[in-house]
Amino acid sequence: MEQPQLLSKIAMGNGHGEDSPYFDGWKAYDENPYHPTMNPNGVIQMGLAENQLTSDLVENWIMSNPEASICTLEGVHNFKAMANFQDYHGLSEFRNAVAKFMSRTRGNRVTFDPDRIVMSGGATGAHEVTAFCLADPGDAFLVPTPYYAGFDRDLRWRTGAKLVPVVCKSSNNFKLTKQALEEAYEKAKEDNIRVKGLLITNPSNPLGTTMDRTTLRTLVSFINEKRIHLVCDEIYAATIFTHPDFISIAEIIEQDTDIQCDRNLIHIVYSLSKDMGFPGFRVGIIYSYNDKVVQCARKMSSFGLVSTQTQYLLASMLSDDEFVERFLTESAKRLEQRHRVFTMGLARVGITCLQSNGGLFVWMDLHHLLKSPTFEAEMELWKVIIHEVKINVSPGSSFHSSEPGWFRVCYANMDDKAVQVSLQRIRAFVLQNKDLMVSEKKRCWHSDLRLSFKSRRFDDITMSPHSPIPQSPLVKAST
Repeated sequence: MEQPQLLSKIAMGNGHGEDSPYFDGWKAYDENPYHPTMNPNGVIQMGLAENQLTSDLVENWIMSNPEASICTLEGVHNFKAMANFQDYHGLSEFRNAVAKFMSRTRGNRVTFDPDRIVMSGGATGAHEVTAFCLADPGDAFLVPTPYYAGFDRDLRWRTGAKLVPVVCKSSNNFKLTKQALEEAYEKAKEDNIRVKGLLITNPSNPLGTTMDRTTLRTLVSFINEKRIHLVCDEIYAATIFTHPDFISIAEIIEQDTDIQCDRNLIHIVYSLSKDMGFPGFRVGIIYSYNDKVVQCARKMSSFGLVSTQTQYLLASMLSDDEFVERFLTESAKRLEQRHRVFTMGLARVGITCLQSNGGLFVWMDLHHLLKSPTFEAEMELWKVIIHEVKINVSPGSSFHSSEPGWFRVCYANMDDKAVQVSLQRIRAFVLQNKDLMVSEKKRCWHSDLRLSFKSRRFDDITMSPHSPIPQSPLVKAST
């Protein structure tokens, strides 16, 4: 007799996207994490977009401001009030501080209304709540490629919404064009898919680039013409380390009054995970210009509120103008230096990256190391990098890249020594495969080359006294 289905379709399905190489890389790291003494041959985590370069600044502020925490002698007198506060509007001090911080990270060129600040459990929760507010099951959002691998989970898994890729190509540095938007929109119509919105990440994850004013104006005109929503993920707003400056969609609708714009169609998703390096605090923000979306999102936020203890601490921290100014300035400086060191190290072995001005990662081009210009070859190369080079990077296919051979590599979640070791591992890999290529071409010009370290175990290479990789201690990357 057929057994009844005991669990829901969501529980039994794979809508979470955990079978993606993006998450497989994390699993490989979790199973064999690098440790300077306990596991010196482990996997280095470069698949996690965390900003750990400024944690010392935050730690110093906390030690200088113990009253900002209700779990200290100086702040415990507010413990009862905070522990019993559960209004899903959030602390007014927190919303005021976040609105002010959002303005500061956009150069104070635009202001934000604290009454439109809606809390959520990280950007993940903010995106899902926004999708719930804007789309019904089966409706779709246009998303330019390549896009963050987690969007398949955040926007689709529980909402039933669909994502329609807007194909962007390397020929114009993956810039989003009106033609690409129109083609994706028309293709969705042909497939009887109702498009309810356009989702962009600006600054881009995984590209690390920003959209210029002309492109943003084009997007505003497009969504107004089609009468669809525009959701702008701006969680990397304060990671800009060089020109051009970041331009928020808020600046376009506030300042560019010459273009038609229905503000009810504009929504911003923000977070403190990347700009402040607080992913564990789960501070997600929805900022909508649509009153009904604000009201609905605030009700839905009951399922993923930010703890009052966290709100209380951050309200004090983000209200400290001197600290915020110093933090943002130093963060940009350190990100620029880390980006320069890492990209220069790659360049020395002939590896190039898409030119970027923000984010916590580079979009690395390894197409010249592929056996063939296919995504199958990309996956083969990725497996070698994960299991033999022992670095977790994310293949472009997991970000729905339209071209094989691109990889996202995160560089801000480790210390300087770890970066040097990862670069030296990459160098050893590239140089050995260059030698293999020359040898293979001499032996048989038409035979296939299999990119691998199997001719000599990578552990032997890296731990040899003649290895180019120093056996210096590393700081374990945070999961």
